[in-house]
Amino acid sequence: MGESGAEPTEKAWNPSRVLLHVGIGLFAGLLSGMFGVGGGVVIVPLLVLLLAYPQRLAAGTSLAAIVPIATVGVASYGLSGDVAWLQALILAAGAVVGAQIGAWLLPRVPVRALQLGFAVFLLAVIVSLFLVVPQRDDPFELTWYAGLGLVGLGLVTGILSGLLGVGGGIIVVPALMLFFGTSDLIARGTSLMMMIPTALSGTIGNLGRRNVNLVGAALIGLSACTTTALGAWIAKSVDPLTGNAIFAVFLVFITAQLVIRALRGRKK
Repeated sequence: MGESGAEPTEKAWNPSRVLLHVGIGLFAGLLSGMFGVGGGVVIVPLLVLLLAYPQRLAAGTSLAAIVPIATVGVASYGLSGDVAWLQALILAAGAVVGAQIGAWLLPRVPVRALQLGFAVFLLAVIVSLFLVVPQRDDPFELTWYAGLGLVGLGLVTGILSGLLGVGGGIIVVPALMLFFGTSDLIARGTSLMMMIPTALSGTIGNLGRRNVNLVGAALIGLSACTTTALGAWIAKSVDPLTGNAIFAVFLVFITAQLVIRALRGRKK
């Protein structure tokens, strides 16, 4: 069977499958608000592991679901002044172009390579969580050098966004803290703002290639909107290093599951 947007079929939409999509959305929304990610780092592996989505369809569906998730997240962080609007637009300019490149590459990359590549990507994220020491009072200053760096970061993020189905926050948040010296809260709010045009761009490309299940994306995205604000509130209340450690433990589990699945596929 091919890996197109035809899966899952109409017959597959039973109450259990609907509830699993809703549950994934609730969890993704919570983590989105807490860590400034779009939720794709959670949505993609859970769609693959729990709902047997093909990897490409999971990536495209995740990216579509990120649009409403990021919108609610931006509102939550923006109300407290934790969004650098101009920097986010510069990031988005590079990311929109990169997302089209990633969406073009998506149907041309072998599924097993996507699975293992995503696992390696998660391992890099785990390491970065312990390299970056979040600071709550660091400013986000914009210079010419910083602007060029933001464009480059946005381009790389957009490519991975279209290819892996992640909104980019899992790259942008630690990069903004590590290389641009901004606070963790501003990094998260700015990251979520950047994701909106990025995810829209990648989704448009994926729709033309039938790599999006719109029903699944709607269920996940709308469900996630109900918990994103709660996640943002937790982010401001919990010690950031503790939050990073908890998130890293979860990513280790997801990475292990993806590696096992990819290796089993190789033996068949």
